[in-house]
Amino acid sequence: MADEIKTLEGLEAAVTENIGAVQGTEVELTPREPVRDAQGRSYATGKRKDAVARVWIKPGSGKVIVNGKPQNEYFARPVLQMILQQPFTITGTDGQFDVVATVKGGGLSGQAGAVKHGVSKALQLYDPSLRGALKAAGFLTRDSRVVERKKYGKAKARKSFQFSKR
Repeated sequence: MADEIKTLEGLEAAVTENIGAVQGTEVELTPREPVRDAQGRSYATGKRKDAVARVWIKPGSGKVIVNGKPQNEYFARPVLQMILQQPFTITGTDGQFDVVATVKGGGLSGQAGAVKHGVSKALQLYDPSLRGALKAAGFLTRDSRVVERKKYGKAKARKSFQFSKR
């Protein structure tokens, strides 16, 4: 575009020329389809630190079962329970889905984060219209921070042994 466009009509003409110039690239936006199994459930895998959660959600009364135990029994701390409820709060689907999750690895905090990640992914698979809210909140992104390894000559990853002058 060597010549400057000074009017709205000129801009419109330039855009239509460019669209016409790009041959064979028809962009069709197909809406996302819900992904559900024969029982009407959506499945997703969530990860956080060393924890891996397998999560199934289905319409229900809001029960959350983690490794065969109710949520408030498995995650005793209220903060961890709040972490699990965040995807439902963001999407406005509190008490509408039952969650069954199995978690392995890591500690309780990492496991709660893994279940949250899995629930978020499963929610967006069950109802693709919820994807925008979950993505904006950052719940569909795996938190890749992990513990740094211990280095030789150090007490921990970065901590040195106590220095002694004599």
